[in-house]
Amino acid sequence: MSLATTDLCDAYGDDMRVVEPLFRDFGGRRHFAGLIYTLSVRDDNVIVREMLEQPGDGRVLVVDGGGSLCCALLGDQLATLAYKNGWSGIVVNGAVRDAEALSTIDVGVKALATCPRRSAKNGFGRRDLPVTFGGVTFAPGDWLAADTDGIVVADKSLAKPE
Repeated sequence: MSLATTDLCDAYGDDMRVVEPLFRDFGGRRHFAGLIYTLSVRDDNVIVREMLEQPGDGRVLVVDGGGSLCCALLGDQLATLAYKNGWSGIVVNGAVRDAEALSTIDVGVKALATCPRRSAKNGFGRRDLPVTFGGVTFAPGDWLAADTDGIVVADKSLAKPE
């Protein structure tokens, strides 16, 4: 699915919430969209892996890492897992690693920056709750579209405008 965020904003106006332009593209897929599933973690990616091990069914995983750049919450192994399990994309409010390899994996990945350090493996975090960053609240079941122009969020899935 390739829905241009610019066209969505033009067609739906205030129904679209536009995420502040803080995120860079790292994945091999530059355009992605889907229903949102949320996680809130801090420098620990155990539940990120647990979620990506589940069938994605075209959804987008939104990971609120609190904006921490101390370590990476996602790398090539987890992105490959996301691809194999049918996730459309991943938005990380934090860092990723393996940037060169990420760019070859057919899954959307947006994050703040890179960091070569791996995360802790304690299993701390919360699932399936609203998270807020980039000036937008992301709630489970909301809909997200992302491309090279940015990230937009809506309360419901939106069809491509005519």
